[in-house]
Amino acid sequence: MSLARRLQWGAAAILLAVALWAALAPLRYPTREVGFDFERSNSTLRTPAQVRLTLGVRDVLLLRNRDLAPHVFGQVRVLPGHVLRLPFEQEGDFPFACDTAPGAMVTVRVLAQPDPGWPRLRWRLQVLGDAIRTMPVRAPEA
Repeated sequence: MSLARRLQWGAAAILLAVALWAALAPLRYPTREVGFDFERSNSTLRTPAQVRLTLGVRDVLLLRNRDLAPHVFGQVRVLPGHVLRLPFEQEGDFPFACDTAPGAMVTVRVLAQPDPGWPRLRWRLQVLGDAIRTMPVRAPEA
């Protein structure tokens, strides 16, 4: 067997092992909070129209106001420099009025914890995709 073929089989075995771990390993995170920031900006604030949470894993919405002005989220007014925690205990879609969101609404979608297997693997891939998509883009400092 050639070296190239061995490397291909080795890479396939490693990929299979990672997929099995992702599908079967328990879900653990250092915090159950998902941040939702009101950033200070010269232009309009960038607020997502939807936030996804997972019961038992990431089920607390952490509202942080880093802007100089107060903002409204649902029935709560978040003052500048303040932090507010909103825990969720049941699954479903929860619409909240938000003064910085597109259409002035943010939907908090709370999902049940995924079962081991394909649902958990799909969940982990979705979380990875969300993390990559929402990663801040910054110019290199000179």
